[in-house]
Amino acid sequence: MEKDTNITKVVFRKFKGTNDCTKGEIIALFPEELEIGFTILSYMHLGQHANADYNWIIQNSKPANEIEYAALKSELDDMGYNLKIYKKLRPDFSNRTYFTNMVK
Repeated sequence: MEKDTNITKVVFRKFKGTNDCTKGEIIALFPEELEIGFTILSYMHLGQHANADYNWIIQNSKPANEIEYAALKSELDDMGYNLKIYKKLRPDFSNRTYFTNMVK
């Protein structure tokens, strides 16, 4: 697939905790891709693209290292993403209300 000309900022995280479904799984967060309410776009191998609560993810995960996120990054690269990886990058919800983007 052709690579996107726009750069997409991404933060890779690794889930911690005791939930057998997500423990150890890697998630890609796109903090500049605002979704419904106070969520952002995310991507995982299982489930693919979805809305994510950034603060909840940060509290229940830790930064993923290059080895841990390599497969997920490769999958996103194959989809055409032009990624710029950040360790930390917070979404800017300062001009949002809960229902922004819900009705168009």
